[in-house]
Amino acid sequence: MVTKLQVAGIPIDVVFKDIKNVHLSVYPPTGRIRVSAPRRMAIETIRLFAISKIAWIRKHQDKINAQKRETPREFLELESHYVWGRRYLLSLTHADRPEISLSSKRLELATPHGYDAEDRKQLLAAWYRDQLRERATPIVSKWARLLNITVDRFYVQRMKTKWGSSSPSRRTIRLNLELARLSPDCLEYVVVHELAHFIVPNHSPRFVTLLDRHLPGWRSIRDKLNDGPLSAFE
Repeated sequence: MVTKLQVAGIPIDVVFKDIKNVHLSVYPPTGRIRVSAPRRMAIETIRLFAISKIAWIRKHQDKINAQKRETPREFLELESHYVWGRRYLLSLTHADRPEISLSSKRLELATPHGYDAEDRKQLLAAWYRDQLRERATPIVSKWARLLNITVDRFYVQRMKTKWGSSSPSRRTIRLNLELARLSPDCLEYVVVHELAHFIVPNHSPRFVTLLDRHLPGWRSIRDKLNDGPLSAFE
């Protein structure tokens, strides 16, 4: 259940959880604010906490608003698309059945006559999903072994505000479909981040130490994710 707060004209979602410390997050693409708080924390205490963070909130909202936003894709000939961090030009051809392949510089999409831009969009989304599943499978297995945890399943889906999420109680993680458009180190970082929450449920110093030990360069990857253009598939 989400409790709504209004602080200095800023709407804030408050979610009570079984945690020890309060956490504040600002989510793209709109700069939405969420506070995760211990279940017994008084709402007035949370309000005072949010007030103390107003300058930080505004700074991060301004940063999100200033981010580049890619032009929505129209799925037309010679349009730019990214696959694992590399830029390709879309090449459209006709065939009896849909087929997608990569050459050195082209993302080649063959479709039957009558397919429109929306059909091409859905085909590419399904292809990106397959690409992400294929590459993520060994990465999830590798890091589950290194962290000595059990993962029953991972899911791929479009996510508007997160690159990934985890459910340690269900032994599952979710990965943003958009990761297939970014360089592979971004996928690995998100996998490690979410699996680390199976060990440490919050972003405490213990969590940071865990990331530092297993993925020393994680901060630069996180910054790349935060500073990059927002989704073209939204």
